[in-house]
Amino acid sequence: MKQEENSRSAQGALAEQDSFLSLRDLWAMCWARKFWFVLSLGLFLGGAILYILITPPVYKRTATLLIKDDSKGKGLSLNDQFSFGDMGLLQSNTNVNNELISIQSPTLTLEVVRRLGLNVEYYADGRYYKEVLYGQELPYRVKFLGLKDTDNASLTLTILANGQFAISNLMLNDNELQTQRITCSLGDTISAPIGKLVIVRSESYLADKSKTRPSQIYVSYQNLYNVQELYSSGLKASINNDKASIIDIAYQDRSIQRAEDFLNMLINVYNESWVKDKNQVAISTSLFINERLSVIEQELGHVDKDISSFKSANLIPDLKETTRIYLDQTSEAEAQLLDLSNQLYMARYIRQHLGTDTNATQLIPAISGIGNKLIDQQIGEYNQKMLERNSLRANSSDENPIVQDLTTQIGAMRSIILSSLDNQILTLDNQARSLKTRSGQATARISANPTQAEYLISVERQQKIKEALYLFLLQKREENELSQAFSAYNTRVITPPIGKMMPISPLRRNILLAALVLGLLLPVALIYLSESMNTALRSCRDLEGMTIPIAGELPALEPTISGLRGWLGRLFKKKKSMKKDIRFVVQENNRNMINEAFRLVRTNVEFMLTNKEGARVIATTSINIDSGKTFITLNLAASFAAKGHRVLMIDADMRVASLSAFGPVEGDGLSALLAGRATNYHGLISSSLLDNLYILPVGTLPPNPTELLAGQNFAELLESLRQEYDYIFIDCPPVAIVADATLISRHIDMTVFVARVGLLDKSSLPVLESYYRESRYPNMVLVVNGTELDNRYGYNRGYGASHGYYAKK
Repeated sequence: MKQEENSRSAQGALAEQDSFLSLRDLWAMCWARKFWFVLSLGLFLGGAILYILITPPVYKRTATLLIKDDSKGKGLSLNDQFSFGDMGLLQSNTNVNNELISIQSPTLTLEVVRRLGLNVEYYADGRYYKEVLYGQELPYRVKFLGLKDTDNASLTLTILANGQFAISNLMLNDNELQTQRITCSLGDTISAPIGKLVIVRSESYLADKSKTRPSQIYVSYQNLYNVQELYSSGLKASINNDKASIIDIAYQDRSIQRAEDFLNMLINVYNESWVKDKNQVAISTSLFINERLSVIEQELGHVDKDISSFKSANLIPDLKETTRIYLDQTSEAEAQLLDLSNQLYMARYIRQHLGTDTNATQLIPAISGIGNKLIDQQIGEYNQKMLERNSLRANSSDENPIVQDLTTQIGAMRSIILSSLDNQILTLDNQARSLKTRSGQATARISANPTQAEYLISVERQQKIKEALYLFLLQKREENELSQAFSAYNTRVITPPIGKMMPISPLRRNILLAALVLGLLLPVALIYLSESMNTALRSCRDLEGMTIPIAGELPALEPTISGLRGWLGRLFKKKKSMKKDIRFVVQENNRNMINEAFRLVRTNVEFMLTNKEGARVIATTSINIDSGKTFITLNLAASFAAKGHRVLMIDADMRVASLSAFGPVEGDGLSALLAGRATNYHGLISSSLLDNLYILPVGTLPPNPTELLAGQNFAELLESLRQEYDYIFIDCPPVAIVADATLISRHIDMTVFVARVGLLDKSSLPVLESYYRESRYPNMVLVVNGTELDNRYGYNRGYGASHGYYAKK
């Protein structure tokens, strides 16, 4: 359980280290590939410079317009503006958004293109591209007299030395016209296959002594509507500020003068169009007002005549004054009648109160409004007597003579009051009937002739309406005439078309900066991507998280060549199998890098085997094939032999037998000894190319190498050989392929695992770590094979810069 935890922790540490790539590591990898940056910068900067040279410059011109408010300065009231605005006779206040759309309308752009003749373009040969000829740079123009607006044509105008012109390369609607060269003079009318042509001198041309006049001019006549779409797409207009009626107009062109002319002409055409539209409205308004005035004048005369005739025929005075008098009388009678009705109501109420027997001892309500002071006085006296009687009766009884006397007086007074009330009610009734009669007479007088009154009111109403409308139209006619006489442009140019003399495209600084950045970033991205996707062992840096001892690292057989030659060689070289490169590289008294590296490995191996007694048996194996184990076995054994030790090499890879190539080609070998076909190993061991170095080849390749190695003969053979040799090196098959190395590990003192850079996948490192932690192979050490001089991580562990320095010495 503890071993599994250790294995998992080691795998996690290696995975974390594998995913880590520091800035220092990235810098080292980039520095090792300096030529990539040189090549990338050269390509990008070269492409940027080429793009700048072949791309024509584009210039930008802008203008600023103030849209005037056409309501300012007019003396119209708010009501007049609303009324005429609804009728469509007065223009409403200018809307800057509407004017923004109007400025960008295709109709205006088409008129500008037509006036400036922008559908005819002129070019001349430049150093890197064709230059635009326009305005002051155009010496001659060509008039196309027979072409339609929808045609496309082109020709080449050559200026001859004698002052004449030659026309060639005629094309019409993408069809090349086969015709001979046409020679003509200035101002001649030429009958060409594309129609009649006239060459005229450009009025605005200014000869520049610093520039030579072009000898050839390329003329292009384009579809007028296509050109209009092109200029419309290039025109940009926007509102400068939401709180202001200011519009910014911008246009980009290869010719500065053409951009300025386009904006100036656009402003002029817009102003002309606005004034024309405004005058058309004013003229239409004037015609409408005059027509309506004539009609209303006739109708008003007829109305006046009808009123006069009607009053004369019916002897009607002023109807309004008469009606007012009778209405006043009627109102007065109705008010009096209402007062009499109130008095009648109060008199009848008191009459009813006194006539009720239950109220004989009650006071009469003191209610005014009867309209008779005598009755009011009688009621007051009656109430006073009643109070006296009720007071005495409360202190005595009904038999009291005073009470009885007061009761008699009160009864007499009630009779008198009732009689007075009856007379008052009769009087009020008579007065009410009289008022009703008077009111009816007044009302009858008002409604005596209802048809005549209704007719007069209707006719007089029509008369007033027509008089008001007549005066209103007279006023508007004068205002319309003044507006038409003093029409002004709707805009004011705040800033005429201006701009910088530097082109806005191509922006050389930005393009070169972008090329520089891309030239630097692309190699970095490729290096980072390649290294991030590379799962193979790159250097000893990838082994820092492992606990297995590292005996050393060996450089690649072919030294790294710097510069362009080395980079191209590594780029196009074909990957070779390691066994084809098996050879002796260790030489006595040789101080090159590979020899120093093997000496370092030999020293580390000797140090690790210091405590071992007797001979040392060392097995060399790997996880992958072509890791270089046979090469390392051969040369590591040679380094020990060069030190004076007796060294035996045993080729235990009885499937490939790469090491046996350095021994006898034919005859028996290890396979015969293990199979029992031979017993004397002395006759099978032969010396190699070096002193003190011997080899026991495989001999005949057996069909069952695993079974032979598992037998007792192999163990007995090694025991015998330990007595005769100082070191025994066994070349074993890869452990991940067959079980031979595992069987051999039971009889050895040290296991050297070979990890080849660029071949061993880093996912196999945890496997090696588990072998070491589980002690599956005795005394495991690791040798890194095939490292480069320009180590990718910038580390040269074991041989690096110092070994390179000493090797050069």
